[in-house]
Amino acid sequence: MDNHINLIKLSVGTETVDDLAAWQKSYRKRYADTLPRHVTRMWPKREAEIVNGGSIYWVIKGVVQCRQRILRLEEVTREDGIRRCAIVLDPELHRTQGALKRPFQGWRYLKPEETPPDLPKGREREEPLPAELNRALAEIGVI
Repeated sequence: MDNHINLIKLSVGTETVDDLAAWQKSYRKRYADTLPRHVTRMWPKREAEIVNGGSIYWVIKGVVQCRQRILRLEEVTREDGIRRCAIVLDPELHRTQGALKRPFQGWRYLKPEETPPDLPKGREREEPLPAELNRALAEIGVI
């Protein structure tokens, strides 16, 4: 039995999946392993389920548009001396079918049965729909 849980997070300030990829790429060289990370204040209590096949689903412009596999969680301490959790991610972004999501703070758990499916093979690099159209279609349940 697959015993994992996913996370969902707003990608604040990002306009497209390509923007998210470029932003992550620009920060990857900060780390010896060059893997992208998302640093958060709260350590997920369900760590074992997250690293057992979980992904982080990114909400861009109000719509879930992609996901990344979570590799591990690491403790980091920033200049302010506060300990935080770095969610270490696989650099590959998997585009998903659009799913409307209202704004929320921080990250949330996302059950596997509530996650939008990946786009079918061959459609991953299709030109994305404009954000407003994507949102409108998600609102009426078309995507």
